[in-house]
Amino acid sequence: MGQILRAMAYDRAANERNAIQGLKLLDKSLKWHRLDDGVMGGQSETLHSFDGVLNFSGHINCNGGGFTSIRSAIPGGLSSDATGVRVTYVGDGKTYKVLFSDGNKSAFGPSRRSPSWQTDLPTKEGIEETTTISFESLTPSLQGGPVDTDAKLDPTQIQEMGFMLSLKLSSGKPNPVETYGSGIFPFSLKIKNIEPVSGDCSAETPAT
Repeated sequence: MGQILRAMAYDRAANERNAIQGLKLLDKSLKWHRLDDGVMGGQSETLHSFDGVLNFSGHINCNGGGFTSIRSAIPGGLSSDATGVRVTYVGDGKTYKVLFSDGNKSAFGPSRRSPSWQTDLPTKEGIEETTTISFESLTPSLQGGPVDTDAKLDPTQIQEMGFMLSLKLSSGKPNPVETYGSGIFPFSLKIKNIEPVSGDCSAETPAT
């Protein structure tokens, strides 16, 4: 019953109204709001801030939940020649996910028909890394798991980007305890830069 009441009380619209501005993509200011497992009645919490670096932190509570995320709209989408994005970050040894979508708000409801597109983002504790994520490498996902679809990711239709820590990897397999955690635990990912890439992403650092 408590989980149902928490889900009913979760105010996603307020989270979006209280979005914080941080970083730019194609000269577009990104405004980040939190979306965590409270939307399903979970008890995890995201604490994000911007001080020149986008700080995605908080704690995961595996009791009735298991994910936290931050997301930003990308007004107007990306250019048609975009083939990926390059991300510079400092992690804590956990494996996060990077998400792209058309901004459909029914991410957890049966009405969603367009997938989000995901890839895993492994991190090394305290080490700055730069990874190029090819759009062609992304996994389409619905209801928290991968799906077979004929849909293709059109960069001009990307209206939202996000970072997530979840008990599941983009493959749908469990995120191992060594790269996720167990029980109630903190996390921290610092995103220093996001920039679009055009051309051949295979020449860039792979997202593995």
